[in-house]
Amino acid sequence: MHIINLMSEALQYGFMQRAILVGVLIAICSALLGIFLVLKKFSMIGDGLAHVSFATVAIALLLNTSPLFVSIPVVIVASLAILRLNEKANLHGDAAIGLISSFSVAFGVLIASVSQGFNVDLFSFLFGSILLISQSDVWLSLILATVVIITVVYFYNDLFAITHDESFASVMGINTKRMNSLIAVLTAVTIVLGIRVVGTMLISSMIIFPTVTALQISKSFKSTILISAIVSVASVLIGVIGSFVFNLPSGASIVMVNAMFFLIALIIKRLR
Repeated sequence: MHIINLMSEALQYGFMQRAILVGVLIAICSALLGIFLVLKKFSMIGDGLAHVSFATVAIALLLNTSPLFVSIPVVIVASLAILRLNEKANLHGDAAIGLISSFSVAFGVLIASVSQGFNVDLFSFLFGSILLISQSDVWLSLILATVVIITVVYFYNDLFAITHDESFASVMGINTKRMNSLIAVLTAVTIVLGIRVVGTMLISSMIIFPTVTALQISKSFKSTILISAIVSVASVLIGVIGSFVFNLPSGASIVMVNAMFFLIALIIKRLR
């Protein structure tokens, strides 16, 4: 009974309402983009871009400006750079991601040391804090979710084709470079907004976990997307409310719920 009272109390706070709304919107974006990234073996781009966003947050805190103004353009450029390195420098996706992410973490640590070390703000961005979420984050997340949903619906056939066989899709006349760039840009913005909820160290899990969970029990491409979205949204709702009730970090709570869903899906698959 006490837990139920705490849950109802949590929903009355403005910061909790913003955290849940942004979390759900980011969860939908992550699930919709995650399937294309995971099946194209590019799932760790989320981790790489999260490291880039860590560096941009350190720069923004040093300059005493809003991290969003620095993070969004820089992380978009980094995502496109990973694609270009993959295409032009003959580097596989994981190698390109490794180069960009390791450089970004080193640069971020140097910036943090210049600005008198890891302060509370930077720590909150590393592991997520529902207190960081502002009204502007809500609007940006709403715009992003709308763009991602429209993009996936409108370009569904093209995205499906390049996910399963990029060479064949190119022969069919699909502009694969444009599609890959589109996914990369949307992923970059999703990462930047998502770090408010789960932090730079955990954001990649929101892209990977729901899709991998859905792949265990789904029977088609569309059902994978649907199950992934349901798992992702449920993980955020349970994680955010649970973090308030039990006084736990929101990011870690969301990831642990995601892991629980994955284990359940794995058991269901084995039982079948």
